Amino acid sequence: MKSKSRSTFIRSLSLHAVLIPLAIIWLFPLWMMFVFATMPDYGIFSPHIELLPSTYFVENLGNLQADTDFIRALMISLSAAMIYTFLSVLLTAMAGWALARYRFFGKSLVVGIILGTITLPYFVVVIPQFIMVAREFRLANTWVALIVPPLFNSLGVLFMRQAFSMMPSELFDAARVEGVKEWQIFLRIALPLARPTMAALAIILFLHSWNNYLWPLLINSRPGMMTAPVALGTLIGLTKVSWGGIMAGAVLLTAPILVVFILLQRHFIAGIAAGAIK
Repeated sequence: MKSKSRSTFIRSLSLHAVLIPLAIIWLFPLWMMFVFATMPDYGIFSPHIELLPSTYFVENLGNLQADTDFIRALMISLSAAMIYTFLSVLLTAMAGWALARYRFFGKSLVVGIILGTITLPYFVVVIPQFIMVAREFRLANTWVALIVPPLFNSLGVLFMRQAFSMMPSELFDAARVEGVKEWQIFLRIALPLARPTMAALAIILFLHSWNNYLWPLLINSRPGMMTAPVALGTLIGLTKVSWGGIMAGAVLLTAPILVVFILLQRHFIAGIAAGAIK
């Protein structure tokens, strides 16, 4: 017993000896981003490396707000990301349920097309998508144009299809024998069982919408509809770059991502692990 406990202790110590330096390496850029956000522009490019925060964070935030109305841009990004995440998780779950549990003509072709769309670069799709939404539908500078076109997510559909395929068919057959309707089986049985997978997918989709820069830049030309990443991009001018404001904005953009991951990390890890086991 003593040798076994000693071996476990040595294994745990070795694991921590490897993971702690890796964690420090991963966290160091985030820490330096926060340090730069508290410094004036001239201090960021100082030849001396500063590892401790300064006192200019409030000033940088004030300049950022004055230049870009960043609080409004943050609210637009947050609202768009939350609505997009909810709708996209629901739609991908419905599509994944249909592909996993129903038999219909052309099912293999549909799955093949979805797999094929993953290989397409986004830049191949974005220009036709912009022409269709802005010129044909005349939806530029609207919430619909910001949220609806990116809703379909091929990876999310396959992710949910895998989750539903792993569930026992006997459970759903028993519900049908009891007279439970199909939509009730999906909402009250399948979705609760797929909650860890949906949480992991929600984090991925939220990050995708929160960090999206190109599509909001193309489809929204009015300052009042700018998302936070686009607002930060306006600080890079031809003759002046507000580095302190950019770093302060980057801190505000990173904080919600860390909060979402910390709150849902248990479900995220469980969902990723469930998707890897069959």
